[in-house]
Amino acid sequence: MATKIRLSRGGSNKRPHYSIVAADSRMPRDGRFLEKLGTYNPLLPKDSEDRVKMNMERVQAWLDHGAQPTDRVSRMLEAAGVLPKKTRANMEKAQPGKKAQERAKARANKAAAAAEAAAAPAESTEDAAAE
Repeated sequence: MATKIRLSRGGSNKRPHYSIVAADSRMPRDGRFLEKLGTYNPLLPKDSEDRVKMNMERVQAWLDHGAQPTDRVSRMLEAAGVLPKKTRANMEKAQPGKKAQERAKARANKAAAAAEAAAAPAESTEDAAAE
């Protein structure tokens, strides 16, 4: 059986509350689970002790039996010091495409040239006034 340690959503609309559960990966997100391991309340401040509560002994037991934590749960376990910190790929999907980068570079060059041109006549008029 492929076991996952994952979040199961509860709460009402716009007021989420999650249970941290060990569940068969084939079961629905909020469906049948094997054991409830803790809770997560995202509405509480990040420094609150009640934001994430886990029974670490049971979590460690499930990890020893081969349960795989989901990404969000593994981040919580990393913060708690149970799992070593993973290096994650920082995909550069937010970068604009080649053509957009070329347009931005061209705009920057035009702006620099305009700034130079605006600064040059001001210097020559100051020189003429000084003589």
